[in-house]
Amino acid sequence: MTILCVNIDHVATLREARKIAEPDPVAAALLCELAGARGITLHVREDRRHAKERDLELLMQTAKTRVNLEMAATEDMLKIAIKHRPHQVTLVPERREEVTTEGGLDVAGHLKKIKAITLALQDSGIRVSLFIHPDEAQIAASSEAGAEFVELHTGSYCNAREESSQKRELERLILVAKAAQDLGLRVNAGHGLNYRNVKPVAAIYGMEELNIGHSIISHAVFVGLDRAVKEMIELILEASPG
Repeated sequence: MTILCVNIDHVATLREARKIAEPDPVAAALLCELAGARGITLHVREDRRHAKERDLELLMQTAKTRVNLEMAATEDMLKIAIKHRPHQVTLVPERREEVTTEGGLDVAGHLKKIKAITLALQDSGIRVSLFIHPDEAQIAASSEAGAEFVELHTGSYCNAREESSQKRELERLILVAKAAQDLGLRVNAGHGLNYRNVKPVAAIYGMEELNIGHSIISHAVFVGLDRAVKEMIELILEASPG
């Protein structure tokens, strides 16, 4: 059954717009859990533009579900992960000038480095997911790197303007998800998913979790966080193959 993990970065972004203490992303995480979210995702960037290490520390003390730390594949971030020991780390690409994570991790092009960081995280009891474009070469490299999970970047699917293009991108996600599972990888997905496009991705065979943030927090502005999370969970459950 596909589950929802809520990305709370967007609450931290709102906080940092005024450089004050509210809204508190850790408090938002608690509300998401109470509404039924099965995990919380937090991206601590190297430049700390929104979420801070302190947020991760508090989240590890208070979260009742699992914590997924998104981070760049660097030695500095590796030290932070090992210090706080989230349940899962998702390695993502990171560029200072981007607004949000724009692409997938080039595992094939940086295999030695990714493999070393993956092993170091696993040695500390942290399971590892790699955020990649739905590409079979990246799937093969992710398997070679020793990761337990891949998170498929759903941006191309979500940004497709025409129905035919969206259908083509969905078919690619389905094929790559199967290729990953054939290699023993477990499959998650995220990026750009919202209340209108989430169902087909949730219905992909073997899909374990969806990481969704911006759409939920945006909807929560109008209906509240509890209802926003519950409505997304309902859509996922309706589509989930079980």
